[in-house]
Amino acid sequence: MGMAQLTYREAVAAGIAQEMERDETVAFIGEDVARAGGVFKATVGLFDKFGPKRVIDTPISEQAILGAAMGAAMTGMRPIAEIMFSDFLAVCWDFVANEMSKSRYMSDGQLKCPLVVRTGNGGGSRFGAQHSQSIENWAMAIPGIKVVAPSTPADVKGLLAASVRDEDPVIFFEHKSLYAIKGEVPEGEHVDTLGTAKVVRPGKDATIVALALMVPRAVQAADKLMTDHGIDVEVVDIRTLVPLDMKTISNSVVKTGRLFTVEENPRLCGWGAEIVSIVVDELFWDLDGPAVRITTPHIPLPAADNLEDITIPSVDRIYSKILEVLR
Repeated sequence: MGMAQLTYREAVAAGIAQEMERDETVAFIGEDVARAGGVFKATVGLFDKFGPKRVIDTPISEQAILGAAMGAAMTGMRPIAEIMFSDFLAVCWDFVANEMSKSRYMSDGQLKCPLVVRTGNGGGSRFGAQHSQSIENWAMAIPGIKVVAPSTPADVKGLLAASVRDEDPVIFFEHKSLYAIKGEVPEGEHVDTLGTAKVVRPGKDATIVALALMVPRAVQAADKLMTDHGIDVEVVDIRTLVPLDMKTISNSVVKTGRLFTVEENPRLCGWGAEIVSIVVDELFWDLDGPAVRITTPHIPLPAADNLEDITIPSVDRIYSKILEVLR
């Protein structure tokens, strides 16, 4: 299979197109997703390829978007719905928390709800407090939905395909600050596996567990630690929070004896806290020191660029914290 150089945003369109070509029950709805190609230009070309019956512009109503998608999923389709900014999931959170997540369980499997909610997540783009949040931990807290957050174009295409094919509802978080990055993506059919983390940089002295935008930052910090101080840090990209691949994380921690989590969530109740608690519970005697969380403080995200940059974990902050702790 050949490889294509695609941006993260092009990989979104490629993943959707792959699944729409394969399965005619897959349809795509959202605000400005059709003729306009999406506000982040992540769905360009789909309207021309699949037409107005399968790529549908909706009114500005998150409740209408998810309500329509959920009804379609329960009656035999596999819809993909876009909520433009992940912050706006708060407007239709009842559908996520009480309806789509519980319908299969409450109906004893008579109703399935195989739908994907794609959404632009995270900060770094100067959109301010209501358009910059990372809300994976909101989604992770609700039983019955799967939670995906890819960091590379290849993972976008492969994990999006896996999400569309899954029998459960999936919230698919695309990081807004990653849309422009480029990477190799397999041409032809590419399907990944939900619930699998990846070691993206092997190392022996410490483990960093990261997600989405924090993955490339963690890798850069690890490279710098190796160059400057000979500290060899392993970086694990979680990729999917639910299901959570604790096996890959645990194997890494057993090998290195040190754990750092790097998360773009507010510090209170972030996903890193959950991983640290599992590691301390199951691998306490394998740790050579405290597990350390590098997070965003528990504040609304500022719009001012210098303040936003201080708030979200940076390469320098990751580098400095690990150096300070290991020394």
